[in-house]
This record gives sequence, C-alpha cells and structure tokens, in this order.
Amino acid sequence: MSDENNENSGNNGEDEFFLKQKSKVKTVYPGVHVIGAIGNAIAIETDLGIVQVDTGMGNRMARTILNNLRTISDAPIHTIIYSHGHNGYNFGVEAFFKAAKKRGQSRPQIVAHERLPVRYRRYQETAELQNYLANIQFRFPPETKMKGVYVFPDVTFSDILRLNMGNRTIEVLWAPSETDDSIAVWLPEEKVLYGGPAVIMACINVGTPLRTLRDAVRWAETLDKMLALRPEVLIPSYGPVIKGTDEIQNMLGNMAEGLRYLRREVVKRMNQGMTDVEILYDITYPPELFKQPWSSPIYGCPDMIVRDIYRSENGWWDRNPTNLHPARPNLAMRAIFEAISDRKRVLEKVRMLRDSNEIQLALHVVDLLALASGEENEILEAKKLKSELLHLRSKEVPSIVSTNLYLSHADHLDKVGQNTKKAL
Repeated sequence: MSDENNENSGNNGEDEFFLKQKSKVKTVYPGVHVIGAIGNAIAIETDLGIVQVDTGMGNRMARTILNNLRTISDAPIHTIIYSHGHNGYNFGVEAFFKAAKKRGQSRPQIVAHERLPVRYRRYQETAELQNYLANIQFRFPPETKMKGVYVFPDVTFSDILRLNMGNRTIEVLWAPSETDDSIAVWLPEEKVLYGGPAVIMACINVGTPLRTLRDAVRWAETLDKMLALRPEVLIPSYGPVIKGTDEIQNMLGNMAEGLRYLRREVVKRMNQGMTDVEILYDITYPPELFKQPWSSPIYGCPDMIVRDIYRSENGWWDRNPTNLHPARPNLAMRAIFEAISDRKRVLEKVRMLRDSNEIQLALHVVDLLALASGEENEILEAKKLKSELLHLRSKEVPSIVSTNLYLSHADHLDKVGQNTKKAL
C-alpha cells in the first residue's frame, strides 16, 4: 500500500542508532495508533486525514513510520504536531512532505507551541554544541553530525488549540515539562490523552547533566492538569500505554507528588546552607514515590532532579572560594601535579580504592594526576587508570545518561592514550 519506500534516506548516525528500535504500529483505541520512533509517535485517523505527532529522527525513520502507517490507512497526512522542540523528533518532516507530493496530496500543516521557534533558533545558533552534547550523551560515533533540517511550524498556539477534524475534535495542550514548548494531545470525547514529554514510564527527566534548567514545580503542575482531565487511556512519550482511569490517576498523582517532595526537601536543606552535593548525601527517596514502575531511574534519576532544583535557586559557584576566580585549568592541575612529591603513592592509593570497590573515591584521587597536562609516565598511567575506573563506575549507576557520559569520557581518554603512543 506504500510508495514512500523510494524516498532517499538522508540517513545520519542518529537515525541509524534509533532505528535499532523497530518501528511498529499498535492500535490503542479505534483510529488512534502508536508508532515506534524516538519514543511513541502517534497517528490519529480523522475525516480530514491523519493527524501525526512527531515524524522521527531523519528521512529513513520517517519512511519507516510512513510505511507502517500505510498498513492501516491510505488517508493523507493532514496535520503534523511537534511534541516538543528537542533535536531529532521532527527531522523527518521533509520526508512526509515529499511523500505527500508524490501522492498528489496537499502538504501537511505543521502545529507546535509558540515557544518552539525560539528553541529552534537557539539550536541553529549552537549547532556545534548540540552535536557534541548528543554525541557524548548517546555515545554516537565521534564523526556523527546532526544533519536535520529545522522546519518551522505553520500554526502556533499559547495554551490550547482545538482542531475540528470532522468526526473528531483534537485538543493540543501546552504541557511545559521537559521543555517549555512541550505539548499534550487530548481527545475529549474518547478520553484519550497523549502525555508528550511530560509522561514517560521512568523517573521524570528533570536535571539531565548536559541540558538547560527544567522546572520541577511547573512539571508537577502540568501533571495536575492532566489529572483533572481524568483520561481513560494514557499514551506516554516512552513506555507502554496505560488504560483505566484509576490506574492513570494513581500514576500521574504519584509522579507529581514525587516532584513536590523533592522540592520541599531540597528547599529545606538549601535554607540550612547545604550545597547540592551535601544535599545528595542527606536526602532520602521514599520507596512509595521512587520505587514505582513509572519511577525507575533508567534515564532521569532522583539525584539529577535534586541538582536541578538546587540550581534553580543558586548560581554556578560551588561555594569554594578557590573556584570563584580560578586559574587556567591546565596551569592549576599542572601545579598540583608538581606539588605532589610521591606520585607513585597516589597511583597506589587509586588502585587500592579500586580493588576495595571504592570507585568514586578512586576517581577523586586519580584526578590529582589525570587532569594535569604533560606526558610524564605518572600522568599517562593516571589517565589509563581513570578510563578503567569510568568503565567500572558506569556499571554502578542505573541512568543511561550517566552511563554514557562515563563511557564517552573513557573513550576520549583511550584516544588520548593511543595518540600519545603513536607520537612516542
């Protein structure tokens, strides 16, 4: 039923990475389908055509989505809704345009929140940074480059946009959460809710180490608004569809309470003068809030939420006067290296801590040498040891973000070591 498979792929490394997750179609309500992409893309059948939420990482993923969609409907794509403005979720739009043109159909209209164009312009301005962040967070090959085209929306809205689609009314709701341009999609007559980035079946993604501030309180308020709708079917951005009003109410309410608990507890400790790291080792995470099927720390984790709440009320300074107006990093670490008379003892301490399974402590000690510039044997050995420690530490943390960041830095250290050997 499909003629989209002849489109040029325009594939890049990110597209290849996510295509390992096979794109399948699952009907969750009559005329409402979930299609695997980067998380759950959704397609809604209407009298005027299909309303598609998200188009995938690139042309290749978009073609896979379209091919799967065409197994259930030949209707034109009437509207494409951007779930949020993060890179890659809608780099497949042009493939949708080309497919419509080939079929002699009108170009789909693009709908997004009014703040999304601001984000897109930021990402265009910081393209090299965004590429670097994506590569280390997801461990893409170093040569991977973001090749997506930013297609700006035709229609934007502030709080709510109602699409009257003949047999269906579709409401696009502002749902600030992971981004300030996130949306949810609500079918009021069917009581079906697509939660967008605000709802994933894992610990809420506040505080990811490489991204801008995310407001935990505003996220909780977004969940409150979803609770008020009393949906009977909930489609998360990632994870299985949830059915049943009571189960959905329990889950969304628990998520919101978890965020508010962390806000209260962090603020209490900030008011006592604690730093973020001190708070991490003082706060507790009640299992009734953080040991639920929807709060597993596989991507975000409570520690990250604590640190984002902390930085929402504090500046960048770590409260150590040494770091207020620091020396150049290479000069500072070189001075520390030269001040250590028994460097072999430092390396011995690192190994001892490693062998005692005190991996994080070993990382603190190894940095006395590993961060220094130079090609002395002790520095090279420290860098090698640090790579080994990062591999070990990556196995101790549940968050895939933390795991990838440890391993990405280990990759970098290994590359430095290989280049040094070649030079010698």
